[in-house]
Amino acid sequence: MYQATELQMALSVSRIVTIHYFEYTSSYSYAGESHPFWEFLYVDKGEVDVVGGERHFVLKKGQIIFHKPGEFHRLWANGEVAPNLVVVSFECDSPAMRFFEDRVLSVGDVERDSMAAIVSEAQNAFVTPLNDPDTQLLERRDPAPFAAEQVIRLNLEWMLIHLLRTAQERGESAAVRQPGSLIRENSQRDFMEKVTAYLEANLHRRLTLEDVCRENLVGRSYLQKIFREKTGGGVMEYFGRQKVDRACQMIRQGRCNFTEISAALGYTSIHYFSRHFKKVTGMTPSEYASSVKILTAKK
Repeated sequence: MYQATELQMALSVSRIVTIHYFEYTSSYSYAGESHPFWEFLYVDKGEVDVVGGERHFVLKKGQIIFHKPGEFHRLWANGEVAPNLVVVSFECDSPAMRFFEDRVLSVGDVERDSMAAIVSEAQNAFVTPLNDPDTQLLERRDPAPFAAEQVIRLNLEWMLIHLLRTAQERGESAAVRQPGSLIRENSQRDFMEKVTAYLEANLHRRLTLEDVCRENLVGRSYLQKIFREKTGGGVMEYFGRQKVDRACQMIRQGRCNFTEISAALGYTSIHYFSRHFKKVTGMTPSEYASSVKILTAKK
């Protein structure tokens, strides 16, 4: 006779409190708070100073910090770099969460993919803007895509589990991984890091796909294949988003006008810059600048 096995839940998120994606100015400062639930802050771009309890950290791109329930925390930008941050607060009573107390961790592809899914599904599941720092309640979207909230929960739990597993396995051999697969994954990751670093260093240029292939000694088909697997789009689409991301950062830093930003990023005209910016962000540069000022003024 068949007998069902009840699945053990080593780590379970019971409730989501807030989900944010912030694009702050370089002068942003938040006085701080404490609350009876968990919160993590991930630096997607730039860097930010963070205080958690008695600790002070400078978090850089790719790092994540966890604030345990009841811990006072505050943050501020350094006056030079305009940071992009993912902030998620949630309730989780699992004993495994003790691992994350007083932790600052580096984030890998798995965790980044999970956070991207959390942010994307939050936009689908809730009408509450993700960039509103005053959010205290997520208002559900009606109708929302099937199981959107469950997707958020699953990705958050998987992100936490993977971070914990990775820390436990650090320094140990990956015996369960196939050597060929591991080498291939490492090679692809190194290749992506090389090309994305090249693109970031050349945001001032009007690169073509041929330029990228020639200067990185790579074939066009392989380059496009890897970028579509890793980013969901082609290399030039990625490059265009990088330019707009840098433009957003420059707007928030407030040192250059739109004409200067357009020229610094290799656009042929301010008109083309504005059109491309709106295509990527859904706002004109002026509308984006205004929205940032409004949100920054709230705190």
